[in-house]
Amino acid sequence: MGVRTGWTPTGPSNRASRRTDVRRLCWERVLKRSCLSVCVAAVGFLLLLAICALHLPDQAAPELPLSEVTLLIWTHPFGEYRALPDCLELYQVPGCTLTDDPQAYPEVEAVIIHHREIANGKAYLPPEPRPSMQKWIWMNYESPSHTSGLWFLEDVFNLTMSYRTDSDIFLPYGYLVPRARTATRGPGNGFTHQLSGSRHPRKGLVAWVISNWSATQARVGFYQQLRKFIRVDVFGRAGRPLERSSGSVVRLLRRYMFYLALENSQHTDYITEKLWNAVLAGAVPVVLGPSRQNYERFLPAEAFIHVEDFPTAKELARYLRKLRGDPARMRRHLDWRESYNLRQPRFWGEHYCTACRAVRSTRGRTQTVADLRRWFHS
Repeated sequence: MGVRTGWTPTGPSNRASRRTDVRRLCWERVLKRSCLSVCVAAVGFLLLLAICALHLPDQAAPELPLSEVTLLIWTHPFGEYRALPDCLELYQVPGCTLTDDPQAYPEVEAVIIHHREIANGKAYLPPEPRPSMQKWIWMNYESPSHTSGLWFLEDVFNLTMSYRTDSDIFLPYGYLVPRARTATRGPGNGFTHQLSGSRHPRKGLVAWVISNWSATQARVGFYQQLRKFIRVDVFGRAGRPLERSSGSVVRLLRRYMFYLALENSQHTDYITEKLWNAVLAGAVPVVLGPSRQNYERFLPAEAFIHVEDFPTAKELARYLRKLRGDPARMRRHLDWRESYNLRQPRFWGEHYCTACRAVRSTRGRTQTVADLRRWFHS
């Protein structure tokens, strides 16, 4: 006992103090790593919302009247004529005149050129030399796998317009808007949808709508595996007949818990109406396209199920069956909906008006799109 008998510590020893510091440092590192893992998943999605806020149409605050911009539609996409919209009335974009009269070519500030007609030879590029300061806009909403002939368009265009977030003019197939933001705005124009909680019982389990069936596509191979372990109701040309009317897919999906939102090819940002139809209908999308990280730039992580989250189709099927029998777990995939509205741009009128706004904002600046093929295939 000796020396230690009458010793009473009056404060922490140096050794104890060092242990406390080490523990504190360790916990700080653990907390930092935990926060980092949570934050990284959200950063991409928040970044996209910021891009949308800056570049997509703002319906609450129309622009002040500015000098007129005239935009020429060189060809109607896919040869389907559609009446040109009033940009101010529908999209709150003032000072924009749209025309599809090729005789107006020498006078317009910009020409929007849809890629498909130029690539398949049904139309030619506008004549050279182009008028001074006139901008040519390359517009394409097909995936790189279905976009040919890019090699002869290098150094031709001044601006790009597509679903890719790094386009000069970015307008995706769909995007979410925080409900708190839209609540402070004026009345919508009918293209923004409020998402419901979607908790009513649904008899159907898994649906898939497909028109272009090809055995070489990854989505067909995935379906062939999945159907071995769970029932999938297939509609479209490759399955049961689908009602041919506007909104028929969304009406169908309101009867199902899950929808296979499988893209025809996998490329950066290529996320089409397949995903947004499921979101609008309140069915949880099971996605095959770009990576999970790419999807999380467009919507919350729990809003979808990525096929790559599971090692096999059998494991995915097991998870879907588990959700059917576990309402509390299923709600995790649906509760996020109460915080957002869905915006689905209208093809093609909104694209023209968005491009017109971009032309105004880039007045006085000239640039040429080099390496169009390398960029689009990246």
